[in-house]
Amino acid sequence: MTHEIDKIAWIHLADGRVLSTRSHGRERYYLPGGKREAGESDLDTLVREAKEELTIDIDPLTATFLGEFRAQADAHPEGVVVRMRCYESAYQGRIEASAEIAEVAWLTYADRHLTSPVDQIIFDHLREQGRL
Repeated sequence: MTHEIDKIAWIHLADGRVLSTRSHGRERYYLPGGKREAGESDLDTLVREAKEELTIDIDPLTATFLGEFRAQADAHPEGVVVRMRCYESAYQGRIEASAEIAEVAWLTYADRHLTSPVDQIIFDHLREQGRL
């Protein structure tokens, strides 16, 4: 039986680039977001993670579901799958890397190879929609 990691991600696009983050001690970039905590809804997780990673306030009333994507989890044993539920939404505040984030970057489709396997699938999806 495969183990599944339940994650929520925020998709923020501007000028053909997507906002990504890199954690301390990691080489790959990840879409902002993270694992759901016990009892949290998708939007609860989205709001909490955006505040923790980027110091911004997501407006859950504007959140739009973009899709659900699955892939082998980066830096995990074979068979561990990440399930990523993605949302777009408005936000307030200035995007800044928090203490847990080493770097915030705006990536293009050409940077796809720098991201995790599930993020690569999401980049492909955004490309197919003509958004990246």
